Amino acid sequence: MFGIHFSDIQIDKLFVPERAWENLPFVLQGVPLTLLVAVLGMILGLIIGFFLAVARKSDRILFRWPARMYISFMRGTPILVYLFVLYFGLPVVGITLPAVVAAVIGFGTNSAAYIAEINRSSLNSVDKGQWESSRALGFTYWKTMRRIIVPQATRIAIPPLGNVFLDLLKATSLAAMISVPEILNKAQIVAGRTTDSMTMYILAALIYWPLTMVFSALQDYLERRYNKYL
Repeated sequence: MFGIHFSDIQIDKLFVPERAWENLPFVLQGVPLTLLVAVLGMILGLIIGFFLAVARKSDRILFRWPARMYISFMRGTPILVYLFVLYFGLPVVGITLPAVVAAVIGFGTNSAAYIAEINRSSLNSVDKGQWESSRALGFTYWKTMRRIIVPQATRIAIPPLGNVFLDLLKATSLAAMISVPEILNKAQIVAGRTTDSMTMYILAALIYWPLTMVFSALQDYLERRYNKYL
């Protein structure tokens, strides 16, 4: 039906261990840049996401509606399109960003929309009595957030924020489309040279997998650490 003849499938070419091992050091050169883009993107997303969450909760429409529009736009547009706008589109108006900078800004500002909603729900989950108690003690809004609300909301936010980072770490593969020399970009270079795309793409996947396992373990550690205070 699909023109596939199973007798023509060459299983031995699905993954060639010798070729993967030979090119592993070169592909691994993309790991530091992958982690750099993911970590800096997450930090930027956390900073923007916090203030978006606060603005989203504000009683003032001047803060609330721009935050809602930002979140809606970022969640409703593909990150790859956004990366293309930053890297290929901005030079049209005279703004040229290095590929790595464009990737960090792209992933950071995009993930901020998801982080903002996580932060908002986490902040809302803190009992309102905490706010009333802090006002009775004469705490300002920001002192209440810093000393009372945020520490309690952090415990609730860690699992979904961990998932956002894992998604961000895997999404850095899209940075290869704007020439960032991360893991997938390195694998594509070798695939073009050896014409063995399958082996190199599987190798890239096998490199991403343990990276996500390491950060999943870190997420579990942070969850246990914060939950022990319950």
